[in-house]
Amino acid sequence: MSSAPIDSWLALVSDVGPDTGEAGTRRFRGGRAAALERLAAIDPPRYAATRNHVDGAVTSLSPWIRHGVLGLAEVRDAALARVTRADDALVLVRELAWRDYWLRVQGALGERIGMAIEAPAAVPRRQPAARLPDDVRDAATGLACIDDFSRRLRGDGWLHNHERMWLASWLVHVRGIDWRAGADWFLSHLLDGDPASNHLSWQWVAGTFAAKPYLFNRENLESFTAGRHCRGCPVAGACDLEASYEDLAGRLFDGAPTQRPALRIPPGGPWRPALPTAPRRPLVWVTLDAAAETAPAPRRHSDSPRLFVIDPEWLAAERPSPARLRFLFECLADFGSIDVVRGDPTVEVPRHARAHGCDGVALTDTPCPRLRRQAGAIAAVLPVEVVDRPQLVDAAGVRDLGRFSRYWQQVSASALRPTARG
Repeated sequence: MSSAPIDSWLALVSDVGPDTGEAGTRRFRGGRAAALERLAAIDPPRYAATRNHVDGAVTSLSPWIRHGVLGLAEVRDAALARVTRADDALVLVRELAWRDYWLRVQGALGERIGMAIEAPAAVPRRQPAARLPDDVRDAATGLACIDDFSRRLRGDGWLHNHERMWLASWLVHVRGIDWRAGADWFLSHLLDGDPASNHLSWQWVAGTFAAKPYLFNRENLESFTAGRHCRGCPVAGACDLEASYEDLAGRLFDGAPTQRPALRIPPGGPWRPALPTAPRRPLVWVTLDAAAETAPAPRRHSDSPRLFVIDPEWLAAERPSPARLRFLFECLADFGSIDVVRGDPTVEVPRHARAHGCDGVALTDTPCPRLRRQAGAIAAVLPVEVVDRPQLVDAAGVRDLGRFSRYWQQVSASALRPTARG
């Protein structure tokens, strides 16, 4: 892969980048070839048996899934192809369904995923602080586990799911920091960070989108890390996590769990702009969640020009790290030809469509409220075609997204069926 376009695109965002920490190991490189190599290595039975351990056989596919280089249905199909019984892929497919679920909740709630969906399941004993502490950001808390997670978040842009949950739980419940400060920090650095999975997972930990808050203790940490952090930790034997779950809950929360009404979230309705006439030769608007030639819109319109717009609104909202930006641009470099510009998509997309002689715009379906809003604005001046993604599940009968357990009960059978080949 030539670095020339990537370097020129990075120059467009040279003014962007929060604290980056020490350089990571570059475990992940964007693009379809790297994604397929990782996909070929998945082992669903081993995943099911070991995924909770930080050295377990996790797939590590999430950075490519987040950018649409791999589709959820595509990964499910690959998992089913590697087992003799569909149930042997159940655990892995259920985890894919979590991401599908988060995206559907985002589609239903839009920007509201950045606010508490419910009252906290347990009331903290102190008012949450709004700002991420410097010692957490700088990996200087003195807790070996937390400092290691912080360094690798900023260096590699990836953590095992358990490590994410532990860091989030400690930050919210032990340090007393508002979950939104932690969620924003993660979103800046995680290569697979998207507001749906990221913010809703933080709410699940905080107990503002869950039946109870998520806690962990030293015993739990040691069980899934082989004790690597606690051996030699400066505060071993005296840290805030050396307690039973009951003692931790009594120390951190005020009284009995909060009584809340049952949560109901109706699925989002249609959002698509009216399309009186489908464009014959549209400009393909490549978006952050569909940054691949194999995404539905560029696949359908293989001969159309492509455009990716680096949106200042996105940069300001997520403050993506240089590692996040490089991974994204490595994905975009797979396109044989693509224009990458920085600006307002509602201005740049119509301008480039006209410059290329296109009679409309095509983009891949998205739950992102910013992209939906911008697509609506573009539709006022040009026809906008929204191309569907292959679906992981049949959600036609789903009427409530209030809890994943209810959602999974309704879609699990379809999730374990491979994609029908037309």
